Amino acid sequence: MSAPERIPPRSVTAAELLARGELTVRGRIRDASNAALFCTVALDGREVSCVYKPVAGERPLWDFPDGTLAQREVAAYEVAAATGWDLVPPTVLRDGPYGEGMVQLWIDVDPEGAELLGLVDAEEPEPGWKAIGLAEVGDGKTALLVHADDERLRRLAVLDAVINNADRKGGHLLPTADGRLYGIDHGVTFNVDNKLRTLLWGWAGEDLTGEAVEVLKGLREALGGPLGTRLAELITAAELDATRARVETLLTAGRHPEPSGEWPAIPWPPV
Repeated sequence: MSAPERIPPRSVTAAELLARGELTVRGRIRDASNAALFCTVALDGREVSCVYKPVAGERPLWDFPDGTLAQREVAAYEVAAATGWDLVPPTVLRDGPYGEGMVQLWIDVDPEGAELLGLVDAEEPEPGWKAIGLAEVGDGKTALLVHADDERLRRLAVLDAVINNADRKGGHLLPTADGRLYGIDHGVTFNVDNKLRTLLWGWAGEDLTGEAVEVLKGLREALGGPLGTRLAELITAAELDATRARVETLLTAGRHPEPSGEWPAIPWPPV
């Protein structure tokens, strides 16, 4: 009798590691507006760094009365994963040392990465840049706030329009040494009202790329299936319906959204 075939052990995915690994708190991230803890998580001999944001450390928000920041962070990851663009680090909802919370893979930022945001003393941006708006720089002077004309940022702008991100700041953009770009801090998303606040207005009113249209079509289908089922566990039925409506609106218009005028268009502080 021949020996049975040996099947190599399946490698643990980052999401599985975050969900099932042993979570150890290493320190506190002090510049976060809500409780955020730097941790490691270990499973089957593998260990990675991560961020743990316990629900118990969240500050109540009057305009986000339903659910939790942690749930919306996970919902944002689920939508981002469905796009295939890999724009949000793996994120799970799990129990931890301080109760249930969001756990997200830690991303090491490349300090030598290309600049994504800037202030210029000019009326129009240079080639390769998109205008956001004027910003006060002191002594009654203003400068033009700009962001890079970067396809990664453009994809993120589409994702933010879908999840209705109310807080896309410069500090939430994490470029890595391998050329990727991640967006983080998605606790104020999925509101039923239009609350889009972002630094990524450079494409406002421009036609969506063909790639973005195809991704949105895929999201529309996924929201009627497994993605919709998963999101129903994380956000309210009204928020899920509003997400579907935003996807449909983007596809119908075929353009990036423009500021509504009903809500401050740029988060403050912008970084």
